Amino acid sequence: MRLTKLGHACVRIEHGDTTVVIDPGLFTEADALQGAGAVLITHEHMDHFAEDRLRAAVEADPGLRIWTNRAVADQLEGIAAHVRVVGEGDAFDIDGLDVSVHGEWHAVIHPDIPRVGNVGFLLDGRLFHPGDALTLPPHRVDTLLLPIAGPWAKVSELIDYTREAGAGRAVGIHEAVLSEVGQMVHGRLLGEGGPGTGTPFTQLKAGEQIDLG
Repeated sequence: MRLTKLGHACVRIEHGDTTVVIDPGLFTEADALQGAGAVLITHEHMDHFAEDRLRAAVEADPGLRIWTNRAVADQLEGIAAHVRVVGEGDAFDIDGLDVSVHGEWHAVIHPDIPRVGNVGFLLDGRLFHPGDALTLPPHRVDTLLLPIAGPWAKVSELIDYTREAGAGRAVGIHEAVLSEVGQMVHGRLLGEGGPGTGTPFTQLKAGEQIDLG
């Protein structure tokens, strides 16, 4: 399994002959969906879901499949045949790659702001993308994709979340809302310069890859 970091919260996962892209939003490179056989979308916010780009990708590749929650699916009228609606507790297979769904709600931004639905995806039992939530995976995973910043995120909570998840490693995502200096500061606090999480932390630039074994 190989992971390529794309912009912001988006990653590409290659597993055998399968290529899956997770959360290709407006802060992601326009060609993020090129070559994808499947797309997973955690929730409806524009930094995770770019409707026009997704429609264009389906038009370019009628075999493209999409898994997401009901709120996103409801915005994809006209290409519904490509969309599978999933929620907490569901599991499915993408060409031999096992995926399970965990979580229901986006983290609280402010009590006066209504929450939207959010689902996390566990791939092959070892890579977890929580979307915009601090949902714990159902068991210890090899790789946790860790949102490092957002209007809902507090570094102390991210540290505690990483500790509780106990993953083999954490890879930073959701960093576009920070300046380069901010990314460095947050990365240091979540890594060796912070109080410690027990989990090695890695930050990747867009286009960088790691082999997940």
